[in-house]
Amino acid sequence: MELSKSEFEKFRDYFYRKTGIFFPDSKKNFVEKRISNRIQETGHDTFRSYFNFVRFERTGKELEKLTNALTVNETYFFRERYQFECLVECVLNEILEYKEEGDVIRIWSIPCSSGEEPYSIAIYLLEYWPPIETWDVEIIGCDIDSTILEKAKRGVYNKRSVKNIPKHLLLKYFKRLSDEKYEIIDDLKQAIDFRQLNLFDPRENKKYRNIDVIFCRNMLIYFNDESRLKAAQIFYDALNPGGFIFLGHSESMSRICSLFKPRKFKQGIVYQKPF
Repeated sequence: MELSKSEFEKFRDYFYRKTGIFFPDSKKNFVEKRISNRIQETGHDTFRSYFNFVRFERTGKELEKLTNALTVNETYFFRERYQFECLVECVLNEILEYKEEGDVIRIWSIPCSSGEEPYSIAIYLLEYWPPIETWDVEIIGCDIDSTILEKAKRGVYNKRSVKNIPKHLLLKYFKRLSDEKYEIIDDLKQAIDFRQLNLFDPRENKKYRNIDVIFCRNMLIYFNDESRLKAAQIFYDALNPGGFIFLGHSESMSRICSLFKPRKFKQGIVYQKPF
């Protein structure tokens, strides 16, 4: 099915209002294919019929399924590992300076996709951050895609996903199911709190406060300027004073707003909420 220019723009505006994700004209074919699949699955025969169904369906289930189809989830363990090194060698030690005994350190991974990022954080803490023996750490993994969150909870990965994990850590933290499949151990599955979240739903994002570290890598590139600014404000409100946010290597908070202070560590730049 080919969408007219006006149909594409109508859908793009609606989806942007709902999710903050903006599709440029260059993504028209990508959007068309995914909408066509959902039209067939739901038994509609025109874009207009399907679009009205999505907009007015009371449960919101079809919008959820369409969102799952339109979001890209490609990641792997220890991706951009220098940021995990920065976390355990520099960032967390600074955070401890304003923590008191009994406090919990809260780390938020969004979007967490199929779980590789929050599980990588947990492994790095256990292996390379000695204070983990005496401090409680809560790791929260959020994504808008409900299907990919179920995969994260199952914790089963293919060979490509675990390709960067040293062999001794692979043996320690994974069960080998076959030559191509590995399952994360139960202790790590229980260490991550996976939750579905639409970042731009104010009823939901207000639940995320007193966060010490945010990993938000390669999400802002899918937003337009307005959405990026909204996201930056949401993250600012979620972080404790002195908290840090990690972005993808091609992203820059300084180009979005002046709310955060860029901090240059030996491993790279991280952005900090001022005290």
